[in-house]
Parts: sequence; C-alpha cells; structure tokens
Amino acid sequence: MSDILYRKELLLGAGLLFAVVAASQEKDTVLLRTLSGVEVVERVRFPALRAGVPVQQIDRAEMDRLGMQELSEAVGRFSGVTVQDYGGIGGLKTVSVRSLGSQHTAVNYDGIAITDAQRGQVDISCFSLDNVESVTLVAGQTDDIFQSARMYASAGALNIRTGVPAFTDRSHRLRVKVRGGSFGLFNPSVRYERKLGEFFSLSSHAEWLSAGGNYPFTLTNGRIVTKEMRKNSDIQSLRTEANVYGRLARGGTWQAKAYYYDSERGLPGSVVLYADRTRERLWDRNFFVQAHGRAPLSRTLSVQLQAKFNRTYSLYHNMDPQYAEGLTADRNVQKEYYGSAGLWFTPAGAWSASLSSDLSHTSLKSNVVALLSPQRLTSLTVVAAQFKNARLTATASLLATYMRDDAGQGARPGDKRRLSPAAALSFRPFAGDALRLRVSYRDIFRVPTFTDLYYIRMGNTNLLPERAAQYNVGLTWSGRIPAVARYAAFSADVYYNRVADKIVAIPTMYVFKMMNMGKVEIKGADISLSTESPLGSACLLMLSATFGYRHATDATNPGSKSYRHQIPYTPRFSGTASAAFENPWINIGYILTLTGERYVLPQNIAANRMGGYAEHTLSVNRTLRLRRFRIRLQGEALNIGNRTYDVIRYYPMPGRAFRLGLTVDY
Repeated sequence: MSDILYRKELLLGAGLLFAVVAASQEKDTVLLRTLSGVEVVERVRFPALRAGVPVQQIDRAEMDRLGMQELSEAVGRFSGVTVQDYGGIGGLKTVSVRSLGSQHTAVNYDGIAITDAQRGQVDISCFSLDNVESVTLVAGQTDDIFQSARMYASAGALNIRTGVPAFTDRSHRLRVKVRGGSFGLFNPSVRYERKLGEFFSLSSHAEWLSAGGNYPFTLTNGRIVTKEMRKNSDIQSLRTEANVYGRLARGGTWQAKAYYYDSERGLPGSVVLYADRTRERLWDRNFFVQAHGRAPLSRTLSVQLQAKFNRTYSLYHNMDPQYAEGLTADRNVQKEYYGSAGLWFTPAGAWSASLSSDLSHTSLKSNVVALLSPQRLTSLTVVAAQFKNARLTATASLLATYMRDDAGQGARPGDKRRLSPAAALSFRPFAGDALRLRVSYRDIFRVPTFTDLYYIRMGNTNLLPERAAQYNVGLTWSGRIPAVARYAAFSADVYYNRVADKIVAIPTMYVFKMMNMGKVEIKGADISLSTESPLGSACLLMLSATFGYRHATDATNPGSKSYRHQIPYTPRFSGTASAAFENPWINIGYILTLTGERYVLPQNIAANRMGGYAEHTLSVNRTLRLRRFRIRLQGEALNIGNRTYDVIRYYPMPGRAFRLGLTVDY
C-alpha cells in the first residue's frame, strides 16, 4: 500500500472516530451540601456478586498489591480460564474461558471489541497493564443490558478498562515508570493527564519494551538431561495511546481514543532435538481509533453511539533452506470499519429494555489465503429486557446475526443467519442476607475465520459455524466474619457447555483440511473466596483463592480412540492463591498458580501427557512521599522454585526471574 493511500485511510478512520456527535444542552445545576463528617466502615460490594452469570474482576489496587506487571498475570488468576502461553516476554498469549476456545472469547478494550477476522483470537501480550484500571472476565452475558450488540456475540468476554483522569487539587498529572529485570528486560513508560476546562480532559500513554529474551531451560531426552538456552526470543515494541474525555449536559459522557502498537520479535519455535530453529521473525503493527458516547434523551430514554476504524499489519519471515529462495514471507493486512447505535428505555419501576444494532465491514489482503481479498459484512441486532429490584434480577436477550462473505473469486461461503437467545436470573432468597442464587443459559456461535475458510490447501468454504450452549448454576455470598474478616466474598458455580460442529483440521489423502467434525462436552465447577482482615490498627491482610475443575471431553465419534478423552491442553484441576500484607514498612504480595496434568493430543495416552506444575511469585513494594512527588519502589521474584515446565509442549517457560521497578507520580 502506498504512503498516500495509507494516510487517506488514517484520515478516514479519524473522521469515523469523531463521527460520534455530542448534542449541546443546557448546563446542569449542581447542588453542593457540606457534611459534618463521614466515616466509611465497609467496603463497597462489587456488583459481580449480584450478577446472574459468573463475573470476576481485579482492579488497579489489587494489581499493585500483588506486583502484577503483565496482563496475562492478571487474567491467569481467574477461575476457569486457560491462558495459552508460548513462553518468554514476547510470546503469544491467548485466553480461553471454560475450555470453549480462544475464538469464543471476546477481548474488549474500553467497551469496544478487539477483532481478528484472520485467526479469530487476540494476543493479549500486545496490551500494557500499566494503563489499565480494571480487568473483568465474564462467562456469559453481564447484567448490564445497555451495551453494543457485539458485546452479546461471544461465549465469554475479557473486558479491559483503562484509567479515567480524576482531578482534585491541580489540573495535570504525570507518571513516569521504569522497569528492568532478567533476560535483558528494559521497560520505561510515561502517562500524562490534563484537565481542559470544566467539561474536557485528556490522557496520553507511551511505553517501550525491549528484551533479549533468551533464557536457560532444561531439555530431557530419555535419560539424558541437558541445560540449553532459548534463542531468538528478543522483542522490541512500542505502545502509544491518546484519549479525550468529555461530559455533556444532563449527565452524558463521551470518550475518543487513538492507539498504536508496533513490535518486532523473534519466534524461537518449538524445541526440536538436535535442531536449532532460530530464524523466524514476526512484525506487528496495529492502529485503531474508536469513540464511545452515551447521553440521556429524556427521563426514560438514553442513546449510545460507538464507532471504530482498525488496521492491522503483520509480516512473518522464516529463513530456511527448504524454501526455494531460502525464505518464506507471509504478509497480512486487515481493516475494519465498525459502527453501533443503541437505545435504553427505563420506565418507572424495576423494568428496563434496550435495543442495539451494529454494522461492521472487515477485509483481508494476504499472500497465504487462496483468494485475493476476502471481505465480510456483519450485522448484529440485539433486544434485551431486565427486571431488577433488591432481591431479584432477571435478564433476557435475543441476538440476531447476519453475515455475508465476498471471496472475490471462486466459491463463496453461504450467508450466515442465526438467532441466539440468553437468559440469567439472580435471586436473594432471604431478606437481609447476602446469599444469592443464580442460574443462566446462553446459546451462541462463532463463525469460521478467514484462515479456516480460505487458507491455501487447508481452507474450506463449506464450513458451518461452531454452536455452543452454556448452562450455569451457582451461588454467591458476601459479608463479615466476626473475629476473622471485616469483609469476605464467596462464589461457587457448576456449569455444562456443549459445542457442536467444532472446526478442526482433519488429514485427507494429501493435506490437512478444515472440517466440521467435532463435538465437545464440558462439565466443570469454579469456586472463589476472598477475605480482608485488619491486623491491628495499621496492618491489613488480604487473602484470595480460586479452584477450577473441568471435564472437557471429545463426544464426536463413539468408535474413535479419543472418544470421551480430555481435549488437548485442558487440565482437570487448576487453582490460584494469593496473599497481600499491607503495613507501614514494606508491603508484601504472593501468588501461587497451580495447573494439573494435561494432554497435548486428543488421545489420552502416556506419550501425550504433560505433568502439572506450581509457580510461586513474590513481590515487595514501598511507597514514599517527597513534597509533591509520590515514589513507589517495587521488586518481584517470579517462579521462585525455578520450576521447568511448558504451557504448550516444546515451548519451555522461563525459570526463576527478577524484576525491579520505580514509579514516580507528580
């Protein structure tokens, strides 16, 4: 693409960004009242405990207490989640909720989904945790019905929220952070916030990541155990982001965002005995602009508008003598134009309803698909209703999907049409008690990706969408435990998922071919517990733990050798535990991650088994104040036991590592 054409696309995307129009209205009248004194004696209860579906959240304060520095570290603490990690600082990291697959998990950034029509999964390592205020995981549809239709179109969702500026004593803020550590890690970042009058503010964030990435690991070949070095694991990346925030009269708000990510990294590949594959490189460039606006039109009616333009470029190089010219290069350019409009109706009483409609156009230009430029037009419309009072929350929705592909040449897949219902109920059986029961059902599907449909030799344009049905029953409780904890929260859920027409690669006479061959049944349970206990007048101990059980089996063919065997890379048992001890001297955080044995192929035999592992992380931090500066010092030790393990077979994870960080706020 020429530079002129690329500039035009950026201008067009910027025009789409600011197409969310804010109507001017009369200025609000604010009534101020001085209170003689207020003492907060109880922690605000997170609404997830009242939700009709399982919702898990970690906020900025908890991330800091536990010393988390990467998004995958925060997501890995959620129950029922599998983070597929290919190892190293620059390794690919994807998220799967309750074994449904990463293609069924949406990743939303400030309320608007990150999409990848080529592969259908999002690499969360491309997003910084420094700029994030909270991370929320939803298994199903949340009780917030005033959302875009796209937010209803996945089996699970990872919602990433960045910090919104809040000004008190001055009109600007600056944060500078420098982090370094093992394997050549150097990671500086800067965030600047500015108040622009009464109704506007802005924030900007920039981050550079550099690491050699090579780390030692242990290679076992029968009885021979050798110490090796992971090679070609370097990464250089730049993330930049700018936001403008606005307030409208009568309580309306809007936000506009521009984001750019640029990285070059080595791909060390899988470990193969007596072979040193270190010549694969990957370049990624992602630019998007998006805007979101919400405003009341009357006492009972509100409107929401969203828009986004996204351009993603990737280049993969593999230098190997097996190729005719000693090199193969895969180039891919994706573009998406997206718009959404929604209405929220709140009549008097406990009832509310919403209607949202989304339209998107996605295209791909690639030299690894059979056709020149596949394009996809997607229309999503959802209607939802909710009844909510102090003891009962009942939500129902119906999503209508229409999708049309234009392949440019050759056979074109048939249009996709489907209605997807969902319902959730949360009930407090005893008045005055914090115990709640919940039950939910959701029918959803995911369409084949461009790679599934058009990839050279493997693509199959006759593929059907994967269909998934989700059932969940659970209970939640929060309150005090006298003499033990001033606040405690507990949740337990059992669930059943069924996936039909699962898309898999099946070997044919000459090559692998994408086909609808699979059926998967998933039975599981998720349990979580957290407590907060003061120790004296100046110390606080916070404990939390999660446990997950998943029996995810192949239910395709009773005559198959893998029938009723656990599906690949799904542990039966997993769990986490964490502790944070806050005191006037040095705050201490600890995280334990447990993963049971898994199988790398559908057949559960000894040759395909991977052992479980436990990983321990310890962090310490201290915050100092020097005039108008707030200085935070932090150190972390990861994988303290120096345990050698793989998340993906033949992709060894790093052993013991250290990180040091300095943060200065002004």
